[in-house]
Amino acid sequence: MNKHKFTRILTAVLASASIFTFATNAKPTQSTVQAVSVKSLHTLNYSGKDIVTVNGNKPSFSKATKSKKHGPWQKYSNLDYLNRAHAANALLNKKLMPHTEREPLFVDPTGWHNKRISDGWLYNRCHLIGYQLTGQNNNLKNLITGTRQLNDPDMLKYEDKVADYIKASGKHYIRYRVTPIWRGNELLARGVQMEAQSIGDNSVHFNVFIFNVQPGVKLNYKTGTSRVTGATSTKKYKKRTVSHKTKRAKKARTHVIHHKKGTVSTAKQRVVGNKRSKIYHVISGENYHISSSNAVYFPSEAAARAAGYRKSLR
Repeated sequence: MNKHKFTRILTAVLASASIFTFATNAKPTQSTVQAVSVKSLHTLNYSGKDIVTVNGNKPSFSKATKSKKHGPWQKYSNLDYLNRAHAANALLNKKLMPHTEREPLFVDPTGWHNKRISDGWLYNRCHLIGYQLTGQNNNLKNLITGTRQLNDPDMLKYEDKVADYIKASGKHYIRYRVTPIWRGNELLARGVQMEAQSIGDNSVHFNVFIFNVQPGVKLNYKTGTSRVTGATSTKKYKKRTVSHKTKRAKKARTHVIHHKKGTVSTAKQRVVGNKRSKIYHVISGENYHISSSNAVYFPSEAAARAAGYRKSLR
């Protein structure tokens, strides 16, 4: 190979490398996020768009997990050593939807340092898979600390798309996954990745990343603490018409209970019983946060004992 030809090839290679370096260091606009690997989501920084598409808006589910052979299911990752929730997966169908109003939320996910801002509370206890889809409620494997903007309107508008499709027919299924994105050992998630794919058609499909941010508030993702820096009003999301029953459930959902471990903060605080073992737990107990599938709630220890439950020794 002559010297001039080698020089031309080397120049072209270096030029390509410089273009790649520029692209990977660019701010996360809509186009660059679509090209970013899912494994790199934790490196993204907010630059004005709270919702960005991932992988061209195409979800990445395996064929096996989209099978309806065994019916609907839901699966939640174990908490990590920092007690943080991770991916929540489901094959959704009308059968999984709850038939009762939601109980108030009282467990605190990591990074929970809530405070009032100009138009309400800064944080919500955000379900990864929304209560309206599976009925999971006080399950720490399905909860993160999220800003009001993250929870409602941003996550809710995608959840509603899924819920509307499922409710339309008992034959409708949607493969669904919500993954909180953490950076290092931080206790407040940087955001969530939401993926959905309707089975048998393409009516519902999305793959998006939503930043955990709030206008006018600077968040400390390491701890969950925050500082108000400007106007904090949250944009409004125009929801579909809801029934009176749904409105009552929403009212219960927004009644947030704040408490310290070992204390009862409101009259709505619950004693939790395990309907399989017939043992009840108080909030200071080791096993207070049991699986919601086995949980039954009592207004007091006396009520639990009257129902035939005995107090846990731990």
